[in-house]
Formats: sequence, C-alpha cells, structure tokens
Amino acid sequence: MVIAHGLAALPAVQRLVELAIDEDLGRGDVTSAATVGASEQAATAHLVARQPLTFFGADLVAYVFSRIDPSLHVTLHVADGARLSRGDKVATIVGGARGILEAERTALNFAQRLSGVATSASAYAAAVAGTASRVVDTRKTTPGYRALEKAAVVAGGCGNHRADLGSGILIKDNHIAACGGVTAALSKAKAHAPHTLRIEIEVDSLAMLDEALACGVDTVLLDNFSPDMVRQAVPRCRQAGVRVEVSGGVTLASVRDFAEAGADYISVGALTHSAAAVDLALDFA
Repeated sequence: MVIAHGLAALPAVQRLVELAIDEDLGRGDVTSAATVGASEQAATAHLVARQPLTFFGADLVAYVFSRIDPSLHVTLHVADGARLSRGDKVATIVGGARGILEAERTALNFAQRLSGVATSASAYAAAVAGTASRVVDTRKTTPGYRALEKAAVVAGGCGNHRADLGSGILIKDNHIAACGGVTAALSKAKAHAPHTLRIEIEVDSLAMLDEALACGVDTVLLDNFSPDMVRQAVPRCRQAGVRVEVSGGVTLASVRDFAEAGADYISVGALTHSAAAVDLALDFA
C-alpha cells in the first residue's frame, strides 16, 4: 500500500496525481518496455536543481514515484521552502529502473511547476522585506492545482488570500454594478452575510473609498491605485480602523513602492498565473 503524506494525502491532490499519471502512462511506456523490459534492473537516480530556486513539492515527488512503483525508495534531501543553488540534490530514488523512468516526467512536472511558484513568491517576499506589508496570492491559479499552488506560495514566504468563493466576502466591481452601487452592495452584504465572515470591498477611486468607509467595512481593496494614491488613502483607512489591500498591475519592480506607501496586503496574481517552471532534472547515477 502506498502511504501518502502531507498535501499528497488530500483526496483532491490524489485525484490530480491520478489524472497526471493517466495522461502520461495510460497507454504504457513503450520505450522503457523495449529497452529496460520487465526486469528489476536496479538503478539510482538523483533529482537535481539546475538553477537557483525555492523548492516545493516534496510530498508530491515521493508520492508519484511510490504510486507508480511502491518498491522504489525515495530519500528527500531538502524540505519544502528550501533555497537551493545549482547542482543541489533534492532527492535520491533507488529501485527498479523501469519504475523510475515511468514516474520521472510526472514527478518533475509537479516539482518544476510548484517550485516555480515558490521561487516567484520568494522574490516578492524579498522585495518587501523590512516593511509592514505582506504579499498575498489570488484565486488566479491553475485549475485543480489551487491547494498545491497556495501552499507553494506560503513556502516561498508570501501569504494566501481566499481559498475559494466561500472563504470570505470580497465585493468586486461587478458585484457593485449588479447591486447598483457601493452603499447598496455593502448594505446587502451586511444584511445577509454570516457574522463570522469579514467584508472587503474593491474600490477604484478615492470617492468610492470614502463611500465605503462611510458605510463601514473591514478591509478595502484599492484596485489599480498608484503608490501616490495609496498614500492618500491609507490615513483615511487608518482613521476608520480599516485594513488596506492593494491590487492590480503590481509587479516585482513596483511592489516595494506599494509596501512603502502603507498597504497592509498586496495581492499579486502573477505569483501563480505567471510563475515560470524552474529547471529540475532527474539524472541516473
């Protein structure tokens, strides 16, 4: 029996792994069948970083190899969140060569993608270091990967926004348009929302901000504000005891400007939707 640990134990993640294995191995591995055959030829392989990166995906790497061949022995040399240099070993896999070959691409796909997210998060966290701001992700995640990508964001040093639409009330521009305005949207939210959920509203101007503050709200999301506009907005929010989130067009080059302008949170969709996969490789010893 394959024993899954950590994130790999989540049913949703296991379904994702099964899908990934099926799309790569569903019709078999004709190359390994022809060259390695059914023999239990012993092999040792190392998962190695080919660039500086922040690693994430330890549970997935171990689970994928053991799911394809339970006799494989996987030794992890680093933990999630580890900062690696080129040439650092991530894991060593010992066992049948065919099983290692069959699992290689699926394991690498998970590790490269998720380590890319963690590496992106590390860069953003470093950019705001020393300020009171925290960079957080969004729901702009790869379908099916949300739990994994959000965990990778945390491993990289940033934080999570909502996990799903049931995690919190965030009134956005289309909600406001559908309700007929800021005041109407906030009134309906307060009347119908569970008392345990905080209410956040997106505003795109200082006038909308003033209206939201007058109605009462827990957090405001300043959408596409410039750093100068954020500096104007923050004192008004502080006076009202309201937290400030900034979003929209924030880049690695500009994120510190928003942090120094006083934002409590800076949400960055690029942490997940634009993270580039890192270079990890599996080398036979």
